[in-house]
Amino acid sequence: MTINETQDEIIEEFEGLTDWMDRYAYIIDLGNTLPDFPENEKTPQNLIEGCQSRVWITANKGENNEIDFQADSDALIVKGIVALLMRVLNNHTPQEILDADLYFIDKIGLKEHLSPTRSNGLVAMVKQIHNYALAFKVLDGKND
Repeated sequence: MTINETQDEIIEEFEGLTDWMDRYAYIIDLGNTLPDFPENEKTPQNLIEGCQSRVWITANKGENNEIDFQADSDALIVKGIVALLMRVLNNHTPQEILDADLYFIDKIGLKEHLSPTRSNGLVAMVKQIHNYALAFKVLDGKND
């Protein structure tokens, strides 16, 4: 599934949830679907700067030049937001990630329903994911 197909699927899921309490509950449920994050990866190097809560993201190069992200947070809603980002961007190539327009964030109304500090944290998470993609792309260029 492409990044945009996944975003469209998420938008469709959220359209069925008109009340924001239901949307928050759904986001929290999504956070519970994240695979277990290894405790030994909860290091300062993997901690996202700029987030109100603690968020860790790691990335490894998978098969077919795709990036395999792992993430976790100590806050339920933030963990759900991270799960949404993982769902959209995980297992895509560095170039696909760098080219992605993450329109689902605005379309589901997430940005307008987050506190300013959580919104800044979301921007910081996306920036870190882009940094990983850029680093893998640069490394790929050196391997050519």
